[in-house]
Amino acid sequence: MPIRTRTLHIPTPDGPADAFAAFPGAFPDTGGRHPGVLMYPDAFGIRPVLREMAAELAGHGYYVLVPNVFHRHGPTPVIDLPAYIGGEERSAVLDRLMPLIREHTAERTLRDADAFLRFLTTRPEVAAGPVAVTGYCFGGLLAVRTAAAHPDQVAALAAFHAPVGAGDPDALAGITARAHFGHAASDLTPEALRELNEALDAAGVDHTSEIYPGTVHGFTMSDTDAFDPAGLKLHWDRLLPLLGRIRESS
Repeated sequence: MPIRTRTLHIPTPDGPADAFAAFPGAFPDTGGRHPGVLMYPDAFGIRPVLREMAAELAGHGYYVLVPNVFHRHGPTPVIDLPAYIGGEERSAVLDRLMPLIREHTAERTLRDADAFLRFLTTRPEVAAGPVAVTGYCFGGLLAVRTAAAHPDQVAALAAFHAPVGAGDPDALAGITARAHFGHAASDLTPEALRELNEALDAAGVDHTSEIYPGTVHGFTMSDTDAFDPAGLKLHWDRLLPLLGRIRESS
């Protein structure tokens, strides 16, 4: 299936956010419409591996929008990144990113979420109906907050190696989307997983939530030293059936 890609600019209350989009389409575009997916990147941001993942997902019939969540600090790349993020370089990059992460409050997240979903759902290539939100690491937390704030629009939610429980536990009650959470074995103990799943059950979230065996934080990202091929495959095995929920509604 031919995949088209574009660099776009999303209007937000705090200025334009650059974004990457991937979607099915012949050359020239045939005008087809596809279910929409808002994909939040990890804190390292939009880069080749995220573009590749978005294009792979688009190949399954989705319009995938990957926003620059740190757009208030400049366009992508917000900071210089090595081609391979590992070892001491990884620590140095995270040190530079932590102030940006701390400044990205829940209020900023929700202002952006409103703008990102409005933009996504009004694209001519996106089918009418509910959308999905997915995210990685820090982006997974943003995906959870977005789904909780927009239960009427988000029908599927996925987060991988993400601090799912880092926000207000009461906010989980706003989620009506079918959800999947794939946790790194280095991030969550079985006891912590049990407590999180109990909180999700108490909030009435229709979910699956599991630790991916043998993985460490960041296991989906092939340009980092955390990458685990088996973990990435399991991520696709869980994500693609989940997204069928929005395809059925489109």
